[in-house]
Amino acid sequence: MTTVADWLTVMLYDCRTLADRDRGIAAAVEAVKRGDLIVLPTDTLYGIGADAFKSYAVTSLLNAKGRGRDMPPPVLVGSRHTLDGLVYTLPQAARDLVEAFWPGALTLIVEHSPSLQWDLGDTGGTVGVRMPMHPVALEVLRETGPMAVSSANKHGQPASPTAEHARDQLGYAVSVYLEAGELPDSVPSTIVDVTADPPRVVRPGAIPLEKLCDVVPHLVGPDGGERGE
Repeated sequence: MTTVADWLTVMLYDCRTLADRDRGIAAAVEAVKRGDLIVLPTDTLYGIGADAFKSYAVTSLLNAKGRGRDMPPPVLVGSRHTLDGLVYTLPQAARDLVEAFWPGALTLIVEHSPSLQWDLGDTGGTVGVRMPMHPVALEVLRETGPMAVSSANKHGQPASPTAEHARDQLGYAVSVYLEAGELPDSVPSTIVDVTADPPRVVRPGAIPLEKLCDVVPHLVGPDGGERGE
């Protein structure tokens, strides 16, 4: 049961005001660096995030959501260049998609470098990576480095439209909540597996298949059909 003492450790900052935004981002960065969880806005959904390289923090994230290691979280980055340091190899199709749609609502499943000192769960050697198009998220990520981030809700519950709503679900499991108001269009990112040949859409989302095929003509749709020429 949540106690008064528990709630005293939870801070919600309204990033729609400049002063609270600066304090909130500073508090969020500090929390991530010490291994705590935060909730932050992205261009798609509110996310619950942790330092991707602190295994105990990732475990806390999975526990907060009620997920097991068989559902590893994706990773958010604050720069396109960060991707090169995370992957074993990056196909040209992936580079073309990054150039066209990052920052934005596109998650790429890539083969991560085996030398990385992280434990995101049972990944099978792959990880979903995205650079979001939200100024608050980017500012945090540029200070923290790659973060494991999943939607800010309990597993099986609806996505949180605001940080305050996320707090109602996640409570004191999260140290810092960054509020940016209700997101205009809470649609999840499109997920493309670029480890497949040809690349394949594994989850339709905010970026339609037609736009993806303008960049990678032989992309395979979620129904298994090739949409190229």
